[in-house]
Amino acid sequence: MFAMMEDSRLEALHFAQDPATGLKAVIAIHNTRFGPALGGCRYLAYPDEQSAIRDAIGLAQSMSYKAALAGLEQGGGKAVIVRPAHVANRGALFEAFGRMIESLGGRYITAVDSGTSSADMDCIAQHTRHVTSTTREGDPSPHTAMGVFAGIRATALARLGSDDLNGLRVAIQGLGHVGYALAEQLHAVGAELWVSDLDGGRVQLAVEQLGAHPVSRDALLATPCDILAPCGLGGILNAETVPGLRCAAVAGAANTQLADADVGDSLQARGILYAPDYVINAGGLIYVALRHRGESLTTITAHLSKISQRLAEIYAHAQADRRSPARVADSLAERLLYGS
Repeated sequence: MFAMMEDSRLEALHFAQDPATGLKAVIAIHNTRFGPALGGCRYLAYPDEQSAIRDAIGLAQSMSYKAALAGLEQGGGKAVIVRPAHVANRGALFEAFGRMIESLGGRYITAVDSGTSSADMDCIAQHTRHVTSTTREGDPSPHTAMGVFAGIRATALARLGSDDLNGLRVAIQGLGHVGYALAEQLHAVGAELWVSDLDGGRVQLAVEQLGAHPVSRDALLATPCDILAPCGLGGILNAETVPGLRCAAVAGAANTQLADADVGDSLQARGILYAPDYVINAGGLIYVALRHRGESLTTITAHLSKISQRLAEIYAHAQADRRSPARVADSLAERLLYGS
């Protein structure tokens, strides 16, 4: 466990359980150089405890990099609650998690993530003020989608020579809150959509409302397109899937899209431009961080413009240095966080 912490430069790893509610939680605090660690709380079933710990550590590191490159006064953290097979009282479980957060004295601020909702954050907020994206503050998903949409424009300009998305062929994997909102924005400017999701109802809705083309989950990655937009869970780009890609660029909302750093090099070798996930999907973090500080929506929207600016900077460095954008983004983030 300490080896995993050292490899990612993790500051702290916290565990808590509450047999009365079924709570088993992990909080990973990666870096607090610029402020308290902020990151979502996942509520998912895991095959084993080590998988949950690895997920928390890896995502906490990404959150540090994301906050640093977004110019936020926040550190990076992540929480994982192992979803039990049966839970008698979900509200009580999240209240117990709120007490865990409060015990950390403000070093970690939580927010919604996969498997959690604003209602869950409301339960947490009964026991700590170190929580955001409550019902009052609102769902950050639309702002994540706004940032990804802007990032796709920047990516299209860098790879295809124009940020006009009319007629652009975009394949979206995952039609959750962010993926569907992104699809709506792309449809509004005339992009052609190919979509897949485990929920067939979401796919059918996109077909009926957005004129999207339905594609099976397995076939989507090999669909000929200009932009592939992964918007589901991570790890979709790996040694097995990259050789089959038929896109000019990858730009989507999913976290940890690359199975490892070498995959970014493989994309670079194939001439596929990759938008580093923790850069392009920073809109949600920008929203929850600034909303938690009491900033206005006007200020938040203005800050979102930094996403496309940062991507343009990364693409320019990548081209000049002949390195993958993923390597460039990591280097820029580490320079900010560690001065190296």
